[in-house]
Parts: sequence; C-alpha cells; structure tokens
Amino acid sequence: MKKVFTLRPQSGAFSLQLPLCPIVLTLCLFLVMIVLMIVGLSLGSTWVSPLAIMQYFIGVDVGASTFIIESLRLPRMLVALLAGAALGVSGLILQEMVRNPLASPDIIGITGGGAVAAVFFITTFSGVLPMSLLPLAAMLGSAIVSVLIYALAWKEGISPLRLVLIGIGINAAMSALTTLMIIFSPINSSSQAYVWMTGSVYGSSWTAVQQMVPWIGCAMILALLCARAVHVQQLGEDVAKSLGARIQWQRLGMITVSVILAGVAVAFAGGISFVGLMAPHIARFIIGRSFALLVPTAAIIGGTMVFVADVVGRTAFLPLDVPVGVLVSGIGAPFFLYLLYRNRKG
Repeated sequence: MKKVFTLRPQSGAFSLQLPLCPIVLTLCLFLVMIVLMIVGLSLGSTWVSPLAIMQYFIGVDVGASTFIIESLRLPRMLVALLAGAALGVSGLILQEMVRNPLASPDIIGITGGGAVAAVFFITTFSGVLPMSLLPLAAMLGSAIVSVLIYALAWKEGISPLRLVLIGIGINAAMSALTTLMIIFSPINSSSQAYVWMTGSVYGSSWTAVQQMVPWIGCAMILALLCARAVHVQQLGEDVAKSLGARIQWQRLGMITVSVILAGVAVAFAGGISFVGLMAPHIARFIIGRSFALLVPTAAIIGGTMVFVADVVGRTAFLPLDVPVGVLVSGIGAPFFLYLLYRNRKG
C-alpha cells in the first residue's frame, strides 16, 4: 500500500491526500533547481564564488560581487525562472483539458497573440509610448486571441479537438501577421521586435520581477484549485457530467488560468517556445498523474529549463549573448517530433 500525506485542517473544510513518494521527488527537484541557480549565478564573464552567492543570500556583504549578483544576474534569472514556470503550468493545464499530448500555449496560438500585440507595439509606438507598456500590450494580445479561439471553437460547448485545430490555424495566422509587420517596419524597430520574438530575458530588472510575481502567484493558486475538476474530467466527459461537473464552465476557467500564465510569460520574456510542451511530459514521467503535484513539478521543471538555457546562452558563446528562446527551441523541436512519432497511432 502506497504511503500518503494527508492535509486536513481542523475545521474539516477539506481533506487532501497525496502520495508521499511524488512529494519527495518534487522536493528533490526543487533542491536541484536551487543548486543550479547558485551555479548559474556564479558563471559569467566575471566569476563569482558559490560561497559568495550563499553569503549574499544570508545577508553577508560580499563587496563588489553584490552589484553583479543583485543588479545583473539575479533579476534576469528570476524572470527566466518565473516565465518558464508559467509556461510549464500553462501547457500542463491545456494538455489536461484537451487531453492532447501536443497541446501547449505556443502551438494553439496563445503566445502568438501576445507576439502580434508586442511586435505591433514595438514597430508602431516605439519612441511614442514608454516601453514599460509593452508587457501590458502582450498580455492584452494573448487575451484577445484566446477569446477569438474560444469563440470560434464554440458549438454547443467546447470540443477539445476543435479547440486545438482552430488554435493551430490561428497560430499560423498570427505568425504570418507578425512576420508581415516586421517586414514593413523600420530597421531599428524590426530588429528589436525580432530579438523579442526569439525569447530573451536580457536586461531584466527587479521591476519586471515585482510585476510578474502577483500575476503568476495568483494563477498558480487557481491552477491548484482546478485539480478536482481536472481529475473528474480525466474520467471522460460522460462520466464527468454524470458526477455533476459543469464541464464547459470548468474548461473556461482552466483556459483563463492558462492564458494568464502564458500571457505574463510572453509579456516579460518574449516568444519562448516548447517549454509548455516539454515540462508537463517530463513532470508526468517523474511523478505520475496527480494534477495537484504536477502543477509545482511542471513549474519547477519549466523554470529550470529556461534559466539554465539562459545561463548557457550568456556564458557559452561569450562575448555573444544568445537569446534563451533559440536554445530552448533547439531542444524542443526534436522533442516535439519524438512526441509525434510516439503518438503516431493515436
């Protein structure tokens, strides 16, 4: 019999049982992430001792290294971590909702909508409006395109297959529109837009971290609250309806959470692809199918993937700084082909 961890408040308002082994594995992944963060903060054009990194976090003055850690590397790493975590959980929600292993926010058009809005803002309003409004434009674009996809997929309810197919078509249209805007825009703004499209956390600040945390924190809590709905829908639509599940309202809520997470990630880190596809699959391979544990695990894996890719991009090709999206896509494209091959009979 499997050992379980039971969470039950004294009020008895709810009771939650989780298998102990996956919890331990998730904690181990978290510790691995912390170690990789310390190593990542140490690496760069200027070496900073891991001991100095740990001293900094416990409040010890580390002299000149304080500026490198606090102003140059740590905010950039946290933005990468938060963006990767958001994309990982966003992809997890979509895959569980549509029951399709190939679903992710970049494939069904959510991030494409954000990219169109961001590129339009850069190419049209650069120099007119402050660039601090760029994240808001990207989030708004993701939301508008998501509403469009949901409306086109509606036919007496939302069919998961129809949602995916329409999303893929919308994503292709968004990609073409983005390319068209770059072609017809001035060279300076088009170069800036192209770098943003590839996915980059270069120049990230503490302001970006402070703006991301509330959005992602609230969305993660909502994702955990969706666990029961996800588990019921995993039994099949007919069984879920017989149990009294309000399937269409649940799907609308889950899509909303996924859009918030993907929109925030795109807004602050650009068009990073494949994280929302890979992180949920790796999480399931490690801990199984419990959605309540998949949420933190996918967040840890997605965040680790993005910040490790960013560390490699800024250190392995000095003095060049390769955008994180390029490295992630280099891994994600073969992974996508592998999933296609594995599910070829599905």
